[in-house]
Amino acid sequence: MTPQPPSLIERLLTRQCTNTHQKWSEPDADEQPVLGREERNDVRAAAPASTAQPPAGLPEMSTAATVVLSAVDIEPPVSVALSPGAAFTYPGTAGAEPGPTSTEIHAASGADTAGPTTSGPSRKKPRSRSGSSSPATRTTADKVAECRLARAYLMRVAEPPATALLAFVDSVGPVEAAAAVRAAAVPERVLAEISARRHLELAESDLADARRIGARLVVPEDEEWPAWPLLSLAAASDRGQRWSGSPLGLWAKGPVRLADTVERAVAVVGARSASGYGEYVAAEIGHDLANAGMTVVSGAAFGIDGQAHRGALAAKGTTVAVLACGVDLRYPVGHSDLIDEIAATGLILSEYPPGTPPARHRFLVRNRLIAALSSGTVVVEAGVRSGARNTATTAAALGKVVLAVPGPITSATSAGCHDLLRAGTAMLAGSVPEILEAVGPVGEHLVEPPSGPVRRTDGLGGQALRVYEALSRRTARTPARVAVESGVPIDRVRALLPELELTDLARRCDEGWRRAPDT
Repeated sequence: MTPQPPSLIERLLTRQCTNTHQKWSEPDADEQPVLGREERNDVRAAAPASTAQPPAGLPEMSTAATVVLSAVDIEPPVSVALSPGAAFTYPGTAGAEPGPTSTEIHAASGADTAGPTTSGPSRKKPRSRSGSSSPATRTTADKVAECRLARAYLMRVAEPPATALLAFVDSVGPVEAAAAVRAAAVPERVLAEISARRHLELAESDLADARRIGARLVVPEDEEWPAWPLLSLAAASDRGQRWSGSPLGLWAKGPVRLADTVERAVAVVGARSASGYGEYVAAEIGHDLANAGMTVVSGAAFGIDGQAHRGALAAKGTTVAVLACGVDLRYPVGHSDLIDEIAATGLILSEYPPGTPPARHRFLVRNRLIAALSSGTVVVEAGVRSGARNTATTAAALGKVVLAVPGPITSATSAGCHDLLRAGTAMLAGSVPEILEAVGPVGEHLVEPPSGPVRRTDGLGGQALRVYEALSRRTARTPARVAVESGVPIDRVRALLPELELTDLARRCDEGWRRAPDT
């Protein structure tokens, strides 16, 4: 008797089985079943009536298995979980005669069957045949983790802003740059920036210390990296501004995403030894900016910085503190509670690894980040030579909007603001709406021009106003007397007086004309 050719289902089950893709049999290449388009389209129609059994002699499986019919055979893919002894049926074929049991299906030992399965084609994000994330996803995550580790090492061995190292990293990549730094196989300018610390292998411990306090290292390879705001630093560096190097990464502590937080941000800076006027204005500005949906960025210092943070927190808004030390340190110590409160709802940022102590030069380097991460900088109070004045100058060099709050001309803490205004570096910040108009999106926060009180005579012409002013409220005057007082020709006076009467500005009486009383 001539043997019957295998059915479509037999050919499918023979071709693929289990999530490890092991085959039941290994026929020669020319004996592999090949399905045409018509056969593939007929699979669904043939499946319900199929009672196909796998080839005899297959070993029994001891664990659950997943039979996957790939897109080559059935479109879309179908994945069905089988427990030991369970019968295999196609999804959507309730009532069909059961096919082979799972103990008759060959499964590779140790196959991973964990994870959710479906009873039909999935409409959610496609899963791999093994039930885990795709190799491409794992590779991308591994690459980001590798870059993060390399950048953590580079941030430890170089003091910001390391412009030569940054250019080297941009050229060869962070992983290759870290390897070259370890081997001292770098250009001379780069070697000058890293030679003193390149032996420090603290990247893993820095990342562990950050995780211990709930912080993280945000790198350019992350989605939350604020690429657009920091582009101004790269542009300034390209123009030869060596102080403006972009950070290799940013240590962040807080629950919000960095890129989203600084998308609408305003820096509020000023003197540490601020006056009562300055502290009040800073708190009001921080509060009103937060109410308008803006993020308040400052340095967590005493005086203006602290008041701006407190104003934003009082409005339940978001505020960011950029530190000149590690994110695990609270500096100044007197603002420890304030820094913790900022970290609970906003962000604490630093480009210095955990454990780095504050230093005078680091405050000036930190100021460039405050200016770059914001759409504009508001200087509330500042001396002629001060950190706030440095931040304003940096913001202007980066092409950002700079505003200054005027103060008493006798106040030394406002001398820097007045100098910025006199030089044309800053615009005058007279109110929060004016600040929003300057730093917000074009046309979003337009301020109406200020207007004074409306007077009854606003609509009068020049001669009519002179005639009106020549009239008296107490005594009546003749047209001739009015002409003399106003200097307007008598004929013109006689024409204007009835017009003033119609507008209720003049009254006719027996003795002549008088000014109408104010209503």
